[in-house]
Amino acid sequence: MGDIQELKAEINRYKDLLSGALDIFNRTTIDDIMDATVRQISDHFMPSFIAFLWKPIPNRDEITIRGYRDYRTVDLGLKVHDIKAFEAFFQQYPQPINFELFSYELKNDEALKPFAKIKPEIIIPILGPFGLYGVILVGRKKDAAEYAPEELLFLEQLMAFVSQAIKNNLHYEHSLRDEKTGLFNHGFFLSRLNEEVARTRRGNYASSVIVMDVDKFKNFNDNYGHLAGDKVLECLALTIKQAVRLEDVPSRFGGEEFTVLLPEGDRDVAWDVAERLRINVAEMKVPWEPSLPQVTISLGLYTFDKESGVDAEEIIRRADEAMYLSKEKGRNCCTIWGVSKAEHPEHPGKFPPEKGA
Repeated sequence: MGDIQELKAEINRYKDLLSGALDIFNRTTIDDIMDATVRQISDHFMPSFIAFLWKPIPNRDEITIRGYRDYRTVDLGLKVHDIKAFEAFFQQYPQPINFELFSYELKNDEALKPFAKIKPEIIIPILGPFGLYGVILVGRKKDAAEYAPEELLFLEQLMAFVSQAIKNNLHYEHSLRDEKTGLFNHGFFLSRLNEEVARTRRGNYASSVIVMDVDKFKNFNDNYGHLAGDKVLECLALTIKQAVRLEDVPSRFGGEEFTVLLPEGDRDVAWDVAERLRINVAEMKVPWEPSLPQVTISLGLYTFDKESGVDAEEIIRRADEAMYLSKEKGRNCCTIWGVSKAEHPEHPGKFPPEKGA
């Protein structure tokens, strides 16, 4: 009888595992995957906290951190800048491990300092073709009981699915991103622009495209070296991401030229975004020795709706043409395609040409 009960418990455990895995694999974003994972773990164990640390761009070191308590996101106070110190260990031992044992085996007190405050119980690696993508930290159980061997086994098996789901999502995101800047690549931008053109033709709203180019970018490469030029592009990409709306699509067009699609962003919205970009870049600091000249950008803007009757290629061409008109007017300004001087918004010391075409 006992053997039958044990078999039934084992069957139920695998049913739970497969149900949880299916829920996780059905999620299409990192945030949704993490939310589903937290629900699965919390429903079974009620840990004091769960933390995800991962690299949004697999071949770069920047770390994103998300903490959870009682199913909700919280700030756990973690300040971790990279997880490279953990990679060799998890390449050799790619499974969940008790954090105290991990600390003993790692023998790197400096790398473990950020975790001293939260005292995790378990650390779980997320590994893939690009190495260590991230780690998941699980706190002690709320009832202070130790994790039972069968619970650790369930957690290890569930994390195999979670790691694969996160890796799949990161690989997909990686395929859409420009490697140098982390912004979307031009192929994804063009795909989203074609979708937005189709949407505006069915709806009663306008959307916009901004094209921007770094002023005198060649001087950075020629006078300070290509690594300095790369640093300018990386800082610019971060500034662009911070200046646009969540729904916008910032991308690298190629070289030192960038684009932003603003879905349901009419001319006024687009102008505000373009000016914010221009100003933020003009105030941007690029860490480099010796100090680099101040970076500025020239921008062109085109707004389209169902009456425009133009395709994605023509939209980009018009925004690009407006950007070159900004260059002709002295750089560090924005021009709206097809808008006369009298109708054009102002910004200090600059005025666009009378015609945008």
